[in-house]
Amino acid sequence: MAEYVDGKKDEADYKRLHSFPLIRHTDMSEEMRVETMELCVTACEKFVSNNENAAKMIKESMDKKFGSSWHVVIGEGFGFEITHEVKNLLYMFFGGGLAVCVWKCS
Repeated sequence: MAEYVDGKKDEADYKRLHSFPLIRHTDMSEEMRVETMELCVTACEKFVSNNENAAKMIKESMDKKFGSSWHVVIGEGFGFEITHEVKNLLYMFFGGGLAVCVWKCS
């Protein structure tokens, strides 16, 4: 097995292991959960270095698909306490330490 220089092998292994979405909490229906999770992954991959644009993309898509008043927070190392509509919350991790919280509150 070839060794990578300066720990690049370890970094590649880490990225491969942590590139899948991990749902921490949700109360969404199965169909909505899958669509929202796929949307979050797409947005985070498209806007790797700009969480604000990723959040905007997710919010606008959710508003269009499931009605208005969706909210999105993307980042690392934050806490939250929110009020949300029942069956309209998704909290997940992607890419290791990047958290995404999507909820509806009208």
